Amino acid sequence: MKSRLILSLLCLAVFGSIHAQSLESPNGDLEMNFSLQEDGTPVYNLEFEGQTIIENSKLGLELKEGKPLTANFSIENTEKSTFNETWTPVWGEESEIENHYNELVVHLDQEESERKLVLRFRLFNDGLGFRYEFPQDSKLGHFVISDEKTEFAMTGDHTAFWIAGDYDTQEYDYTESKLSEIRGLMAEAVTANVSQKSFSPTGVQTSLMLKTEDGLYINLHEAALLDYPAMHLNLDDETMVFESWLTPDVNGDKAYMIAPGKTPWRTIIVSDEAKDILSSRITYNLNEPSKIEDTSWIKPMKYMGVWWEMITGMSSWDYTDEFAAVKLGETDFEAAEPNGTHAANTENVKRYIDFASEHGFDGLLVEGWNVGWEDWFGNSKDYVFDFVTPYPDFDVDEIRKYAKSKDVEMIMHHETSASVRNYERHLDTAYQFMKANNYNAVKTGYVGDILPRGENHYSQWIVNHYQYALEKAAEYEIMINAHEAVRPTGIARTWPNLIANESARGTEYQAFGGNKPNHVTVLPFTRLIGGPMDYTPGIFEMDISKLNPENNSHVNSTLANQLALYVTMYSPLQMVADLPKHYEQFLDAFQFIKDVAIDWEKSVYLEAEPGDYITIARKEKNGNNWFVGNVNGLTPRTSEIEFDFLEKGKTYIATVYADAEDAHYKDNPQAYEIKKYRVNSKSELSQKSAPGGGYAISIMEASKDEVKDLEKL
Repeated sequence: MKSRLILSLLCLAVFGSIHAQSLESPNGDLEMNFSLQEDGTPVYNLEFEGQTIIENSKLGLELKEGKPLTANFSIENTEKSTFNETWTPVWGEESEIENHYNELVVHLDQEESERKLVLRFRLFNDGLGFRYEFPQDSKLGHFVISDEKTEFAMTGDHTAFWIAGDYDTQEYDYTESKLSEIRGLMAEAVTANVSQKSFSPTGVQTSLMLKTEDGLYINLHEAALLDYPAMHLNLDDETMVFESWLTPDVNGDKAYMIAPGKTPWRTIIVSDEAKDILSSRITYNLNEPSKIEDTSWIKPMKYMGVWWEMITGMSSWDYTDEFAAVKLGETDFEAAEPNGTHAANTENVKRYIDFASEHGFDGLLVEGWNVGWEDWFGNSKDYVFDFVTPYPDFDVDEIRKYAKSKDVEMIMHHETSASVRNYERHLDTAYQFMKANNYNAVKTGYVGDILPRGENHYSQWIVNHYQYALEKAAEYEIMINAHEAVRPTGIARTWPNLIANESARGTEYQAFGGNKPNHVTVLPFTRLIGGPMDYTPGIFEMDISKLNPENNSHVNSTLANQLALYVTMYSPLQMVADLPKHYEQFLDAFQFIKDVAIDWEKSVYLEAEPGDYITIARKEKNGNNWFVGNVNGLTPRTSEIEFDFLEKGKTYIATVYADAEDAHYKDNPQAYEIKKYRVNSKSELSQKSAPGGGYAISIMEASKDEVKDLEKL
């Protein structure tokens, strides 16, 4: 009897070691547990410091044909390993990134179908990444995924910062609510956009930011989105379980796969401090190292644009009002009557070049320079632009020579009008034209419904198009700033010529009715988790009617808040977005935009709370200067920050650009004050921020003589 009991215990031990696996993070704070249910369904859960974060959640995939990969699995074997490296990004929020994780690989066998599936888990100190892999011997060959059944089971009715699930756009204001309230708020959360397809009353997009009642912060997203549709999340608001929801193609299928293959990583970032979410680099670490060997041509840029005057309606992209329709190669623009509002004309562009050169900015973006804007939008038109033919009033040769003489690099604009096939037909010619005219960066756009008709902005085929354009650009040593494309998922580690994306509601919406005043206190927790955003900050004139009397929009931000965005909204491609004349009215505040760096040695996240406030300090790369930015939500607030990030024993001049006492994003947005102080690593600052406001600080190393008359903080 005793021997039988011992044998039974041994069998249980063996069974447990095969069917239940645990994985700890390198620091031991996180634990992931994997097991198979009785029917062979894979499940996982996640704990943080002993507290459950993700309850038992199912894993699996449904196929268009054949037995689903959701159950009836057995474990063939498992592998564990540890990895630790420090790598150097081409550009970034710091000059070095630690990539340290423990890995569990689970090999599953579905005996009846003879199919195999691999689950790969990587547990970092700040979160979990996992993906599905399809080995060569999986008996799958070619297959179509009809649904991904990945679950994220929440432990309660958390607070969420969310935008509506949509196959075509992320250009929404964020809603803050309990998970149980999403259904009731969805109708007002879905606001008008030029192209959108919502799929569920409880469907939301990643990156999704959550906060528990216990004060824990959870972020759900994905990494390395390649050859696969973008993932949304659909909530069962009775059980509080999210399930992955993939963007379909025109046929309703999700992903066409070939074994060997893999899915993107699903990511869960966890912390008991909100600022740790901002500092997480899981998304980048789950991408492969750079595939570009020589990256010397990839350079962060601070640029201006002939753009805001068109966005506000002050000027136009199109050249003439004569044509109801345009056929490239047949429409005679030389004989057309100009409308007098076309902004991309040689003389106007030269004025911007002069201003950019005078103030030391690297580049200038010009939109509306090429023929076709008269009927570009909403006509389901395939051959809409050729990307090389200028309007009669834009002299490409003269602009090239003039910009070069002023040491300003021109930035190309390729609006595709979402005609993806047309863009691919013209890519080589367009990139060759760019290089011939000294354009080394391009802003691409995908406004409108996708052509081919019925496809979505975030479906597998279109995701592959964005990647094709990016890799083709790398062949020509061209940097990409993609607008209306799929939101980034850390791919810039592998392809660092992806120097920026839009993929969210940016500053342009301030001229389309306005953004919520706390919008910029949410974006770093959501959209920026996957990579930098071309948010286009720096607006100094908040009353849009002063540019266009027919536009009564208002920029819901104080001027000091606009300065702070250059620090809090990280991007290696930062726009100086307003008109030159508005900067000339506030040259003292404009100095911060001229001074602030765009590439960083180190970032210190001083304080943060999604929807309320963010304060970040960053040290410039290859220099000793620091810059601090604070953006504030709707409630007036006073920051209490320490300068212990500064080098000990050194003295600095801190120039503080802050909201004035009576500043307010709506009533008094241009009220600011500038003060200078003597600071060192022991200094402390108490600084008020107005509703929709903030402050920006430049901290320059100085000698004792330079600071002797300054007040000490």
